[in-house]
Amino acid sequence: PFATGLKLANPELQVVVFGGDGDIGAIGGNHLLHAAQRNMDLLVVCVNNFNYGMTGGQVSPTTPRGATLTTVPYGSFSATMNMPLLADACGASYVARWTTYHLRQMERTFCEAMSKKGFRFIEVISPCPELYERRNRLGDGADRMRFYKDNSVVQNGADTRDLEIGFDSQIVVGKFVDRERETYAEAMD
Repeated sequence: PFATGLKLANPELQVVVFGGDGDIGAIGGNHLLHAAQRNMDLLVVCVNNFNYGMTGGQVSPTTPRGATLTTVPYGSFSATMNMPLLADACGASYVARWTTYHLRQMERTFCEAMSKKGFRFIEVISPCPELYERRNRLGDGADRMRFYKDNSVVQNGADTRDLEIGFDSQIVVGKFVDRERETYAEAMD
């Protein structure tokens, strides 16, 4: 809501929102839905580490089924929220996903997204070595970067319905959505 207010108050601003999977998928989920549906001219970056890492490692909407965390010691029973699908279904103009291993691709994606108008959503899969990886015996941060390198599949244009991430499974990365839509400000004018 604050980012939307900034953009509406000063349409010339380039507004970028950074948040975690808990912030964007749960606590701020309603705000994400409406900003995407309205096609607010914002870039939203969701840093997804599959848990509420800042508050002790609780389950988040993106926690893969079977992963254990402090609030799901026997494994998560919920389906994993597919954030790119959510952004796409709400009408985002641009949707992409990369891991923290894919620095060059992320740089190009950020530049491309900044040059577009409308609601842009980039998911960045990131390790949480102290809580998620340790609790699930997935190694340390370096191990996870090797996992991202070895288990990421670039599929630009992939159907966002097929992007759910399972526990310790392949991760589809790339640019999935790139479309033109009237922005909220253009509709208002």
